[in-house]
Amino acid sequence: MPTASFSSSRARLYSTAKVATANSARKDNKSRYWAFAAAGSALAFSLWTAPKIYCDAANDDKQRRAEGPITDKDPMRLRMEAFVKGLQNRIVSDIEALDGKQFTRTTWQRQEGGEGITCVLQDGNVFEKAGVGVSIVYGQLPKAAVEQMRHDRGKDISADGPVPFFAAGISLVMHPHNPNAPTVHMNYRYFEIENPDGTPKMWWFGGGSDLTPSYLYEEDAIHFHQVLKEGCDKFDKKHYGNFKQWCDKYFYNKHRGESRGIGGIFFDDLDDKPADEVFSFVKEMGNRFSLSYIPIMKKRMNMRFTPEMKEWQQIRRGRYVEFNLVWDRGTKFGLQTPGARIEAILMSLPLTARWEYMHVPEPGSKEEDLEEVLKNPRDWVPLD
Repeated sequence: MPTASFSSSRARLYSTAKVATANSARKDNKSRYWAFAAAGSALAFSLWTAPKIYCDAANDDKQRRAEGPITDKDPMRLRMEAFVKGLQNRIVSDIEALDGKQFTRTTWQRQEGGEGITCVLQDGNVFEKAGVGVSIVYGQLPKAAVEQMRHDRGKDISADGPVPFFAAGISLVMHPHNPNAPTVHMNYRYFEIENPDGTPKMWWFGGGSDLTPSYLYEEDAIHFHQVLKEGCDKFDKKHYGNFKQWCDKYFYNKHRGESRGIGGIFFDDLDDKPADEVFSFVKEMGNRFSLSYIPIMKKRMNMRFTPEMKEWQQIRRGRYVEFNLVWDRGTKFGLQTPGARIEAILMSLPLTARWEYMHVPEPGSKEEDLEEVLKNPRDWVPLD
């Protein structure tokens, strides 16, 4: 639990920016391409609306769900859906056990096909704000989006559009009360472009997980990265090194010249191996979330802290907000979309943050130690 110093000074220390539970976010034809909120971004898909579905996937999958449990023989769409829903339930249960307060659960149905489940914990005992969202989406890529996927991401899509697609994923962000405890983000997703009969024309996976501390504890950084590396190494010894570097490059505040946090892994467009093998990798990494994060929280969530430490946490959260609003692809696309659910897009933002003019850490302080690591990312475990 936070100390009494936090309770008595909370109101004067920082401003509050409250955001509500998310339902869904949609993209129109002006969107460059579909994007799921990667690394630190919103707990929602950026989607395109369409008058109807031009493939059999949505109806076929609805019928299959009604028949009974999903197995390894079912389409990857249904297997990924079942996995992220189960993972969401397990993570929510683990965090509720840690915090002592329950999440608020919101469900939604998408008219064009699909559904979502958003779980939010706000003003908890341990977490100031935590959200875990799942989105299952059937829709269509308009011609402009197809062209952008060809040009910007090298996708070999023969049709001009609209092109039926499916997307499923889980995304979470957790902001603790205690400044000694780090913020965490995780996101894993699957995307599929459909043939008219509902079979996949092309597919890929993406995702990752990263840690954003306000105070640097090297043993926490090593633990977090070691858990991720061990999972990566089960499938490909090159994965961790490649995805760690990708993470460092993506979660970077260019205007500040510093990383958002101490990294983790990040990848996109992963389709270089059989789908079953990549799916097994994604499941392995998703299932490692609690192992990577909860032991850190148990060590840090009850540590004593001062009002000055709380102020520093709020300043660091301001930098987190800057990344999400200035650089993150999913957030930017969502905010530019007419009719999008803003609450969903801004779900990843902290409940509170602070912007202090020309703030500079004291020389030799713990705050300066953190900034040094953010400006010069480290390899916390050997890259092999």
